[in-house]
Amino acid sequence: MSGQIADQTPGPPAPPPPPSNAVDRFFQITARGSTISREMRGGLATFFTMAYILVLNRIILGGAEDKFGNTLDGAQLVTVTALVAAVMTILMGLTANLPLALAAGLGLNAMVAFQIAPLMSWQDAMGLVVLEGIIICALAATGLREAVMHAIPLGLKQAISVGIGLFIAFIGFINAGFATRIPGETGSVPVQLGASGSLSGWPVLVFCLGVLLIVALLARQAKGAILIGIVVTTVLAIVINEIADIDDAAWGLTVPAIPDDIVAAPDFGLLGAFSLFGAFGQVSAITVVLLVFTLFLTDFFDTMGTAVGVTSEAGLLDEQGRVPRLGRLLFVDGLATVAGGAASGSSNTSFIESAAGVGEGARTGFANLVTGGLFALALFFTPLATIVPAQAAAPALVAVGFLLMGQVRHIDWERWDIAVPAFLTIAVMPFTYSITNGIGAGFIAYVVIRTAIGKARGVHWLLWGTAALFLVYFAIDPLEQLLGVK
Repeated sequence: MSGQIADQTPGPPAPPPPPSNAVDRFFQITARGSTISREMRGGLATFFTMAYILVLNRIILGGAEDKFGNTLDGAQLVTVTALVAAVMTILMGLTANLPLALAAGLGLNAMVAFQIAPLMSWQDAMGLVVLEGIIICALAATGLREAVMHAIPLGLKQAISVGIGLFIAFIGFINAGFATRIPGETGSVPVQLGASGSLSGWPVLVFCLGVLLIVALLARQAKGAILIGIVVTTVLAIVINEIADIDDAAWGLTVPAIPDDIVAAPDFGLLGAFSLFGAFGQVSAITVVLLVFTLFLTDFFDTMGTAVGVTSEAGLLDEQGRVPRLGRLLFVDGLATVAGGAASGSSNTSFIESAAGVGEGARTGFANLVTGGLFALALFFTPLATIVPAQAAAPALVAVGFLLMGQVRHIDWERWDIAVPAFLTIAVMPFTYSITNGIGAGFIAYVVIRTAIGKARGVHWLLWGTAALFLVYFAIDPLEQLLGVK
């Protein structure tokens, strides 16, 4: 009997088969239970689900003016968006060996466009992005990232994501003309439905149909739902523009029309158009510090959340739940931020859409070679991205806002020291059209409430210092008058 039991006892698990070639060995494809075909399929899926950024980054950055009334060229924006995404996605695959693609971050580009650029020139604004990336690289190299990670309560991190989601959605409604500022209004209602209190015009109808299409695709869990929605809505806009009598001004900056050419040489005119310290000549030093800090917070925690989520889904976390090669991941992410600012394409960061590639079997950085290669190919199809009107791209912003809003369910609304700062963070961002204001309001409220309930010792020193900076930021005008600066 005992002999039979011994015979039935399973032995140690069989070791994985040896790598079949140098590529397999370098990327550990077989060791991670994947194959070349799965990696290629995963890389294609990731590109398909995040290619919308080629359109949205142009819409967001190209639709804003800097302090001096200058705008960024749409075709050049598409070029730098594709270029940086291609290079940094491939670099992430080669160095960190993770199926984590990068591109211009939504929310980050909105902050650059609508909050930073109006205070200075585009070159100065992109210089701040470069500075932020350098800070991320320094933290990754020194190991201080853990201190920053532990300084901010989880509830506030989640609230930042939710607030950015509402802010992005609000931008989408405004860009599409679904909501507008009431001309000359000084009363209690600053915005209204449509241009005159009601929805009218074909462009707004295109936007509404686009929103319904994308949310329907998301509800069906269709892969590439956002990109499909943008493409279909753009085609609809082109058809409507051809058959209906529509004033070109109704579409805004981009009139949907079939381009003369589908393929064109990329325009690299924006590369290197940044000023590293020019912002200090436009705004106060305290404002510069807070703007860079806000960019850093948004970028850093978005990256960490994305990295943990994607690698967890891929089964790559170790026994302690740690992300493999985290130092390399964060360093490349910092380099991507530097590259995005240096190319005038805004901060580049890891994309949660990489989970689509993981769902198709991607487990290694080889998938990034496919995704990055497709972004490089997109460099030559810029005309297709520049025909998309705001009304066809804005539904994607609303959809992304909805997806980010999902984080609100994880916030502990029973704790006043978390709930009130979280609420202020979420509310102040869209209501003041500023990510910085929202984070500042949340941080100050957190410190004040923790002190009021006798738990001040539990507040990390980084939060104390940041809250003090934000207090000066909000009170800068009376302080300047008090000190006789003005």
